[in-house]
Amino acid sequence: MSKHPDAKRASGGRDSSAASTDTVWSLDDFPVPEVDGKVRFHDLGLRQEIMHGIADLGFEYCSPIQGQILPFTLRGHDAIGKAQTGTGKTAAFLITIFNDLLENPVEEERFIGEPRALVIAPTRELVMQIGADAEELGRHTGLRTVTLIGGMDYQKQLNRIGHHVVDLVVATPGRLIDFMTRRDLFLDRVEVLVLDEADRMLDMGFIPQVKRIVRATPPKEFRQTLLFSATFTQDIINLSAQWTREPVKVEIEPDSVATDTVDQKIYLASSEERFRILTNLLRSDAATSIIVFANRRDQVRRLHERLQRAGISCGILSGEIPQAKRSKTLDQFKKGEIAVLVATDVAGRGIHVDGVSHVVNYNLPEDPEDYVHRIGRTGRAGASGISISFASEDDAFLLPDLEALLGEKLTCTHPPAELLA
Repeated sequence: MSKHPDAKRASGGRDSSAASTDTVWSLDDFPVPEVDGKVRFHDLGLRQEIMHGIADLGFEYCSPIQGQILPFTLRGHDAIGKAQTGTGKTAAFLITIFNDLLENPVEEERFIGEPRALVIAPTRELVMQIGADAEELGRHTGLRTVTLIGGMDYQKQLNRIGHHVVDLVVATPGRLIDFMTRRDLFLDRVEVLVLDEADRMLDMGFIPQVKRIVRATPPKEFRQTLLFSATFTQDIINLSAQWTREPVKVEIEPDSVATDTVDQKIYLASSEERFRILTNLLRSDAATSIIVFANRRDQVRRLHERLQRAGISCGILSGEIPQAKRSKTLDQFKKGEIAVLVATDVAGRGIHVDGVSHVVNYNLPEDPEDYVHRIGRTGRAGASGISISFASEDDAFLLPDLEALLGEKLTCTHPPAELLA
């Protein structure tokens, strides 16, 4: 294997990171019955190290996107998937990556800063969530995953890739460019490239950076490329044609997402009534874990301040909050130390917490796709949840677009009397 002038030799020479740590566990410890219409992970021929991680997580049957896409991606095909958050796409591409790396170990010497797989995602929270999922799924594989995000100490992140070979890097585009520019990371050994939430990266203006990153990886004929997007706009279709080779196409429509576990309520309320309804809801016994969404950073900030003045303990997640504080706040929410989060859509994309009882849309989202992402924060893992959206005089006109996306009529009602008291 060729060596970059700036690359450091990995200790021990050979790649020992992919060696199996599984010596006792077997598939017999994880029986799953066959069920008509469902695909078992057992049926996919996955490596035992991965199946052990799947068993630890309690996954028995594939979600629709997993069942449709994994039979192709595990054989090395490129794929583009239309899927919302909460459909299981993260596990689909992580399983693909881990299985490929384990099935095709590198026999030659490896060097520092040369990952074999790369996942690019638009937000810090989403990168951290993918990294956490990778650690859980890959716990028994011996593969090393590193996350790279802006807003965190560069040297600390450099230390994580500077002492051992790295198999998978999960990164935001900006921070990845930083590492490439400083020649601390090289992408010409990438075997699997994943572009997650491509539509969001387009909306956030990251596509020029992503194009630069993709150009630094091997040509598409010599890598496997997986692209996921909640929407297939013409721009996304054009980009997927540039970056993928004869891809399998899988579409999971919003009505296939677990919105049937979410009780959707639309309350007609004036701008003045919304805050009173919200505070009464947050003080009710039924609201045990709540995420409140607003459209802009300034709206989130003002709402957070008003709730605190009203004596309600809550956290805030938005792009203007330092990353270390955002990470701490999200961790407190996951542990139940705080029951209320106020968030923007961008920050909310990375919130994957089971047991969220309510999602509140303080403002109706201007992009209908964001509505599905928001309500997908509740009703997860088979549990039921409630989403409450306020339709007031300044945003009720957005309802027809939501209904068109969902393919169903949203019934507007007046709030119950106890929430108006």
